[in-house]
Amino acid sequence: MTQSDNSVRDLPPSGKLVLKVLEYNGGLTQKQIVEKSRLSQRTVRDALDRLQDGGVVEKNIYIPDARQNLYTLTVDSEAPVEAAPSLD
Repeated sequence: MTQSDNSVRDLPPSGKLVLKVLEYNGGLTQKQIVEKSRLSQRTVRDALDRLQDGGVVEKNIYIPDARQNLYTLTVDSEAPVEAAPSLD
């Protein structure tokens, strides 16, 4: 188990939602993540900080508007998030 696996497992549900939004949509700005996840800006900012600290998400310059950042999954974290065990 890697550090990124542990950091994802320890995330609150809002952090896991932000991770899934990035997984499904690719690179997004914080504003776009807020719109797609319907979470508050503060919640998304906190989740992105935690994901960056865990090495799961990286921040780059958003070329169309350099005042914003583009958040993407890191290359080694593009494996799907572990789902809950099936009850079958």
